[in-house]
Amino acid sequence: MAVGVLSLQGSFNEHIAALRRLGVKGVEIRKPEQLQNITALIIPGGESTTMAKLAEFHNLFPVLRDFVKMGKPVWGTCAGLIFLANNAIGQKAGGQELVGGLDCTVNRNFFGSQLQSFETELLVPEIAAKEGGPSTFRGVFIRAPGILEVGPEVQVLAEYSVPSKNSTESTSKSENQMDKPVSEERVIVAVKQGNLLGTAFHPELTADTRWHSYFLKMAGEIVEQSCNSIIKAEYLSDNQQQKNDLPIFQ
Repeated sequence: MAVGVLSLQGSFNEHIAALRRLGVKGVEIRKPEQLQNITALIIPGGESTTMAKLAEFHNLFPVLRDFVKMGKPVWGTCAGLIFLANNAIGQKAGGQELVGGLDCTVNRNFFGSQLQSFETELLVPEIAAKEGGPSTFRGVFIRAPGILEVGPEVQVLAEYSVPSKNSTESTSKSENQMDKPVSEERVIVAVKQGNLLGTAFHPELTADTRWHSYFLKMAGEIVEQSCNSIIKAEYLSDNQQQKNDLPIFQ
């Protein structure tokens, strides 16, 4: 299985290094024709507007959309998640092109500017169940997006609790208020839908390769299913041909 990493800008080298630690060679993808030689793709984190402009310059959007529509495995991290989303808000003036396919709405800079970047432990039950290890994963959020809404076919893999806007407003410190618990809201930060995987954080910037292993297994299952479908179709076609070639007696 050949795994490509979109290498226009951002943390593509880190993804390739993570794949290498798992014994898989990552292929740098910069031109449309290179997508023909891979079976799975990672779209890394970076500056989403810059990546979109470079992708548009190299005429990559049509082939990226076809790649997704063909059901091939694609994983987007941070800016890559924005690329895969069907809808994105908080974009710069004029907006940016999206690849789409992932039934969700993302807020491009949900967690704020570069100065609001942070790390935190995320509960990842699906990853722990499939890949073993601890029940948490160190999420590295760098000028990160947040997933505001997901469609019915989207599986939520991780969430993060943030104080609601109302709780951060300055109010008088009355006795009743001091006893009142801080209101929080859950923001989705990792999802899966069919052949698509999306994370708002950067697993490639940690030594923990479980997300990469999870994606490789997910990609392997999709490729195997695709091969089985092709074999089944060819088998049925051959049988039909044989039946048609048999003599028919009245």
